[in-house]
Amino acid sequence: MEALFGKDIHDLEAVAAKVGLPKFAAKQMAQWLYAKGVTDIDQMSNISLKARTALKENYNIGRYQPIRYQESVDGTRKYLFYTPTDRYVIETAMIPDADRRTLCVSSQVGCKMRCEFCMTGKGGFEAQLTATDILNQFASIEETNDITNIVFMGMGEPLDNIDNVLKALDILTAPWGYALSPRRITVSTIGVQSQLPRLLNETQVHVAISLHTPFGDERLELMPSEKAFPIVETVRMLKKYDWSGQRRLSFEMTLFHGVNDSPRHAKALARMLKGLICRVNLIRFNSIPDTDLQGCTPKQMEAFRDSLNDLHVTATIRNSKGQDIDAACGLLKATEKEQQ
Repeated sequence: MEALFGKDIHDLEAVAAKVGLPKFAAKQMAQWLYAKGVTDIDQMSNISLKARTALKENYNIGRYQPIRYQESVDGTRKYLFYTPTDRYVIETAMIPDADRRTLCVSSQVGCKMRCEFCMTGKGGFEAQLTATDILNQFASIEETNDITNIVFMGMGEPLDNIDNVLKALDILTAPWGYALSPRRITVSTIGVQSQLPRLLNETQVHVAISLHTPFGDERLELMPSEKAFPIVETVRMLKKYDWSGQRRLSFEMTLFHGVNDSPRHAKALARMLKGLICRVNLIRFNSIPDTDLQGCTPKQMEAFRDSLNDLHVTATIRNSKGQDIDAACGLLKATEKEQQ
């Protein structure tokens, strides 16, 4: 059956028309699905019994629960879901930090980008997640009502699944949906230049660019996607937009010992980002198999941060959590179907 959860207001208007309901019933259904979080069509009590019966002939709510979760010593939780139809595995991380609860959602099963430092990419690509699958990671965990921020930094490249990601963002931020502020949501991307304008023009969410080195030849070794999406062209595109308001632009840089942590890299990065209102987030490398890459020490990361700040680039070191349950950056790796 077709899921109602994950449909936007236009989809729900089409559903209403199909079962003989007036157009305004779409907003009623949206309120039940998103504001009230129903799990059964019969709970939509202000819709007639006849209409609910007609709905149940063709639709279900479409929500599904996580199969299990692991909890880190630092309080991070990694949830595991199986998609209902194909039984693909999705991993989602909830990261606590003082009074913040950040949810790291996945947009694909696996990833096509094959970055050298990422377990998800090394596992290959399996499938696109629907808007239903993306939103379900938010709606079906214990902490839904406590989530303060959402980051699209889990499995997959969000802009490689742009239609479903945009639909999920619409439902998360629309007044008829979850009505979250777009300032609470960040979408991370390697810089898919054909789709980046859609994200920038059709949403107001924060944007994070996976950069990792300012030198194209080095980036190509770390990120094969550099060949199709050169970082210099991505930065050139971003400089055409106004970042002086509340919307934030950041660049993600995982530091590797002896690879991208030199003063030369700091100077080149400062030159590349000159004129952009942005920040650089420095990320600790979490070791994975089958790579010679090694992470930097805390002192090395602090030295690189200070070098950038001295060059008038705002830089911070991201606090890494959930390493003991493979929930930290680059460690989500569930890309196979459930083993029956």
